Amino acid sequence: MIVFDGVTKRYPDGTVAVDDLSLEAPSGKITVLVGPSGCGKTTSLRMVNRMIKPTSGTITLDGRDTGTMKEAELRRGIGYVIQHAGLFPHRTVLDNVSTVPRLLGVDRRESEKRSMELLERVGLDPAFAKRYPAQLSGGQQQRVGVARALAADPPVMLMDEPFSAVDPVVREQLQDEFLRLQGDLGKTIIFVTHDIDEAIKLGDQVAVLRVGGKLAQMAEPAYLLSHPVDDFIADFVGRDRGYRALSFQPTPRLPLAQERTVAMGEDTASLDTDWVLVVDERNHPLGWVEPRRVHGAVTSEVLHRGGTVARASGPLRAALDAALSSPSRRGVIVDDAGALVGTVRAHEVLTAIEDADRPALEDPEHPGAAPTPHAATDASA
Repeated sequence: MIVFDGVTKRYPDGTVAVDDLSLEAPSGKITVLVGPSGCGKTTSLRMVNRMIKPTSGTITLDGRDTGTMKEAELRRGIGYVIQHAGLFPHRTVLDNVSTVPRLLGVDRRESEKRSMELLERVGLDPAFAKRYPAQLSGGQQQRVGVARALAADPPVMLMDEPFSAVDPVVREQLQDEFLRLQGDLGKTIIFVTHDIDEAIKLGDQVAVLRVGGKLAQMAEPAYLLSHPVDDFIADFVGRDRGYRALSFQPTPRLPLAQERTVAMGEDTASLDTDWVLVVDERNHPLGWVEPRRVHGAVTSEVLHRGGTVARASGPLRAALDAALSSPSRRGVIVDDAGALVGTVRAHEVLTAIEDADRPALEDPEHPGAAPTPHAATDASA
């Protein structure tokens, strides 16, 4: 556990970057620091490993005051990941990841073996091991940066906007990979971002800071979205926070419709419908086509790939988004293996949301008995 107790950072010119900050980052959890520019996020992060020294207050790591620890000892137990990865340009990927274990005295063979395992764990092909950072994409470099931070198996990781320098698609992939890794490793992580959506997705708890380094609110993501303490928090988390809060509600049983499907190469000219869903041999959705616009067999060129696909076991937000973003206005719902189970319209998802929120009524035939759950709250379809 990392504990900030009345921590302040004041610079010689009088600027206060962090003001009387008190919070706890629980062991094995992700604590995200988020807020506008100038709110002291990065300063707070760097005070944990004493790259910046607090003016007053204490930071303890598993009960030990970090101010009394030798810097080398402190930093050996902390992985550090920054924006743009910060890799050594003159060293290969393998040598970059092996850097810390080698400094700690691990022999070359063992450190390289461990590094190769980590590269695979963060989703990089072993063939990248002999390449140099300049030969990698931004997303690949960030994966190497995460692998390097994990190389000494530190119990604590500090991550300073590690995914902000890559495009949105790669960023989402990195976030998903990061959550998968955390599920396996259970590190104590402080993660800095300026993106509230990233904070909500990754954090077990989210600390929102005001300009001047004051803690405005700290809470679990779902509570933060539904119970902002003041107008600053409400404005910062966004006016669409009610929609985003659906990310934390499991999808109830939805009235799924059986969708007419066709395969690639099939002729749709005879179909009397505005849209038809194209699936592969495993019944995985590929996209939509408009039969009236297709002359001959269905090909990839005529596919409308717009529209998300939601899992039946996923959150309500995904189901609603699938319906709203689909060109046919019918959201595509799949099982956990990615196979089609049906489609749903936005108004049907909204009805399910209302039913899930409505208190169950007492059974009139059995007064005093526990209320019977509404059908919409049953297990996901």
